[in-house]
Amino acid sequence: MTAANWSFPTAIRFGAGRVAETAEACESAGMRRPLVVTDPGMADLPLLATLRDHLDAAGVSHGVFTDLRPNPLGADVAAGVIAFRAGDHDGVIAFGGGSALDVGKLVAFMAGQSRPLWYFEDVGDNWTRADADAIAPVIAVPTTAGTGSEVGRAGVVINETECRKFVAFHPGMLAKVVICDPELTIGLPPVLTVGTGIDAFSHCLEALCAPGYHPMADGIAIEGCRLVIEHLPRVVADPTDIESRGHMMSAAAMGAVAFQKGLGAIHAISHPVSVRWHTHHGMTNAVLMPYVLEANADHIADRLDRLAAYAGISGGASGLHAHVLGWRDSLAVPHTLVELGADPAAAADVAADAVKEPPAAGNPRELTEELAAAIYTAACEGALHGTR
Repeated sequence: MTAANWSFPTAIRFGAGRVAETAEACESAGMRRPLVVTDPGMADLPLLATLRDHLDAAGVSHGVFTDLRPNPLGADVAAGVIAFRAGDHDGVIAFGGGSALDVGKLVAFMAGQSRPLWYFEDVGDNWTRADADAIAPVIAVPTTAGTGSEVGRAGVVINETECRKFVAFHPGMLAKVVICDPELTIGLPPVLTVGTGIDAFSHCLEALCAPGYHPMADGIAIEGCRLVIEHLPRVVADPTDIESRGHMMSAAAMGAVAFQKGLGAIHAISHPVSVRWHTHHGMTNAVLMPYVLEANADHIADRLDRLAAYAGISGGASGLHAHVLGWRDSLAVPHTLVELGADPAAAADVAADAVKEPPAAGNPRELTEELAAAIYTAACEGALHGTR
């Protein structure tokens, strides 16, 4: 695999084995005592041990924080801030999947703030309330190919008091250096490879379908979709396929860049579902995807026709929809939300929350409570028609 250095939207060191450069990246970011924020499942794995060995060999003193949930809460960020301050750390290495990346960025953001996290919700110009000079630097090292949080300027956690997904934004949260090393994803269990991979696809797909004029985002989104269509089946069939693993990491970062244009009903409905039943975000998106495509079909046919042609899928928009459905069999994606633990009786409550989610505004068709409830019900029943 060819190694490369990119600077869009930040410095990205891409290539197999480049986790070995983490200590040097810390130096370039001005870190001398970083806190490694990672998933609890990483605590005893060779991946974390390898990272720590590289830091130790370079004489980089560091701590490790692992007290966070798969769907992290605001309390996880608060605990991380306590650990950051107690260890007198001066930066964060966010190492892991989307949860660790989000919590790591938020710990670095909040460590120097005097106001509560909820004060910086991504609404209007709330980000200007933060003390930008007090934001600690971040090195982001993803170990999954899904959320693209490594190149994002926001962090997502659950507001446990209000039982909803919460997004804090600030330009200062953008990582100083991103290390995309596809070797770190080889040991990912198949179900997480699929869930995170389709999460990357959903970011690209919804960005492409979002209304508005943003040809740069559209171009990134359509290529990101193609990469997932081509390479996700390959990494599932052969987890050691480092070339395809690398393309999946690229697609994940591309999705996070592209969805600055907008997301849509997949994410708007997925968020309240994952808050209520603690489902995996990417797999929830994977289950919801064909039902949302059906609901939006009359509004996105031209875009999906172009995507299908570009990705080499025959049959235009209908062929692309059939391809997504084919993932159910080939990638073992559940057919219904009920299989993930969702309650069909909660349609009205889920819909009421979904229309308040920021991604709802990017849906190509107005996402009313009635439509959101219909999509949710269809996804619980496995009914692929009747929501247009």
